[in-house]
Amino acid sequence: MKQENDQKQEIYDAIFEIVRLIPKGRVSSYGAIAEAVGLRSGSRLVGYAMGFCGKLKPKVPAHRVVNSSGLLTGKFHFNPPAKMQELLEQEGIAVKNDKVVQFKKVFWHPKDEL
Repeated sequence: MKQENDQKQEIYDAIFEIVRLIPKGRVSSYGAIAEAVGLRSGSRLVGYAMGFCGKLKPKVPAHRVVNSSGLLTGKFHFNPPAKMQELLEQEGIAVKNDKVVQFKKVFWHPKDEL
């Protein structure tokens, strides 16, 4: 059990490290982050990790991680949920109907950028 928890924590730490690299004014997706840490179908795990990172230091900019269409599917992990959109807009990212406007233009893919 301890080994399993240690492995999970290592994966979460790798996810947090990648998310911390997303520049202000850019967004990435759960799938792109999963791919960057070597998880083939780990989008859901990245989502879980984003839900647990609220009190970490240094901060993890979870608001910059959206789904593969640019939807703010993780907004319910923010209090209030509108906070995710507010944080993105403060960084110059336009959001309309819970979706990043010009998603492809502001998309940051770790495999291409690192």
